[in-house]
Amino acid sequence: MKICIVTETYPPEVNGVAMTLHRISDELRQQGHRVSIVRPRQSSEAQNAQYTDETIVTGLPLPGYDGLRFGLPCRRKLRTLWAAEPPDIIYAATEGPLGQSSIKAAADLKIPIVSGFHTNFHEYMKHYKLPILEKMVEGFLRKTHNKTRRTFAPSQDVIQRLQDMGIEGTRLLGRGVDTKLFNPDKRDPQLRQRWGVRDDGLVALFVSRLAAEKNIPLAAQAFEQIKRDHPNVACVFVGDGPARAKLEKAHPDFIFAGMQKGEDLARHYASADLFVFPSVTETFGNVVTEAMASGLVTLAYDYAAPGRFIIDARNGFLAPFNDSAAFLQAAIRALSQKANWPSIRSAARNTAIGLGWEGIVKQFAADLETVRNES
Repeated sequence: MKICIVTETYPPEVNGVAMTLHRISDELRQQGHRVSIVRPRQSSEAQNAQYTDETIVTGLPLPGYDGLRFGLPCRRKLRTLWAAEPPDIIYAATEGPLGQSSIKAAADLKIPIVSGFHTNFHEYMKHYKLPILEKMVEGFLRKTHNKTRRTFAPSQDVIQRLQDMGIEGTRLLGRGVDTKLFNPDKRDPQLRQRWGVRDDGLVALFVSRLAAEKNIPLAAQAFEQIKRDHPNVACVFVGDGPARAKLEKAHPDFIFAGMQKGEDLARHYASADLFVFPSVTETFGNVVTEAMASGLVTLAYDYAAPGRFIIDARNGFLAPFNDSAAFLQAAIRALSQKANWPSIRSAARNTAIGLGWEGIVKQFAADLETVRNES
């Protein structure tokens, strides 16, 4: 099949959605499909930069997110592009202006189009003190996705929420993890020394964008609690974002490693011990399976990827969804079972090994073929 993926975010951007779409597109190509990408130009890219199988459109910075951009409306450009060489099917991965343009252009040309639900934008509203907009955003998402033939989501609990919102034609598009990249063998004693811990020391880690929707205050509170009981712990934040400056000022004793990617990110994961992730807005949570693949003891809420793959006290630790007190209590419980960590880490790694991308993408391609044949 000739598949076009339309997305507001894609490498060189570094975030979960961008990395997921890059991995899906690569796997589709390995399985023999021809894949093209439509995305905005990023601020780090030269204006004259050209890419194979990528159409670059104009983008603007996303307010409050330095370095991230969204695509401007370009219905006419997409219509011209696809009229000259029509794809068999289009995957609109994001709901922004570029995604809206792709839905309209596909309708103009009668090309089948499906959509992806990668981000809980409606739930972000309460974290940015705009709860009044949540229902409005829900309505926008419902209208957008119901204009496409299918809506793909990464977990069954997200699918249930979408159905409750009135979004029809939902399908599962799971997530895999690269267990060769994220691997306990990447543990780096020199990196741990720079963090001020010995081999028998403790490193607590948070990896994600440092932004309000990631529940950063609870991550910091968990780190403070751990530090009270284990004064020599290194508490490490990996990532960047609008909350970083305030967080650094409030917690000068924490380590801020900034954004990491590829092998450097893998080293940071593997060089830690306890992964603390209190986000309540994930559609999946790629960082959780990356941490598990890296052999970490993971602490997270019981939903999305953690709810699906973590068995409490067996290969990680869970707290009831959005219960801050229970989350902090689960951190205490995890540390009290430190003697069991070797087996928990091994079990986490074994769970991740079973989460390959090949089968997930093969099923996605089969679902796309079904939609194509319905036309």
